[in-house]
Amino acid sequence: MSLDILAIAAHPDDIEQTCGGTLIRMAERGYRTGALDLTAGDMGTRGTPEQRLAEAEVAARHMRLDWRGNLGFPDARLQNDIGARMTLAVKIRELRPRVVILPYWEGRHPDHYRASELGYEACFLAGLKKLDEYSEPHRPYKVIYASLYANVKPSFVVDISGQFEARMAALLSYESQYGAQGEGSGLFPQEQEIRERLGAIARFYGNLIGVKYGEPFVVKETMQVDDIVNMGVRSI
Repeated sequence: MSLDILAIAAHPDDIEQTCGGTLIRMAERGYRTGALDLTAGDMGTRGTPEQRLAEAEVAARHMRLDWRGNLGFPDARLQNDIGARMTLAVKIRELRPRVVILPYWEGRHPDHYRASELGYEACFLAGLKKLDEYSEPHRPYKVIYASLYANVKPSFVVDISGQFEARMAALLSYESQYGAQGEGSGLFPQEQEIRERLGAIARFYGNLIGVKYGEPFVVKETMQVDDIVNMGVRSI
């Protein structure tokens, strides 16, 4: 399989929150998109791994993904070790994405920044010819970082005004996490609060580029511009 875009994150529902709208927009443009969750979120207060995996498949349909998978790494104990890097690198060789979306490299949850460093190193290893004799080498052309929850200036913002509601539908597919239930009620906001919070964040980033809703991303390299007359977003 060859994907145009593969999003990699630590837990089911991370991708929906941080870059789900972008994946939907790219799918609408005809790109082949995929999502790879590294764990099943088995240490979470709510839900079971089986529930979250089933909910992830429902969310995948809302996001119009061509492929979704889960590597079953241990939740809350994610490690960037040789076994994890090799497993992920071989999966990247199998899926052959041109663009990979990773979590931002700093965060409150250790699994999130571990997923970021693990994803980057696996992308590099995947391009080594002698890494694995049973698969062909492949190195993604572009690695971008979803920075929705990072207090950093984005390199660019994707307009998801037309995809925001579908993104919310994908996220709220995780009924074990966001549905009304007693367990963990003091820790988890209600659905209306979730909608308001994520709507406010998306409105903030959308405002930076003059649209209703946006999702922010960071790249480590300098972006090239070939036509300064047709650059997006007004200066004045």
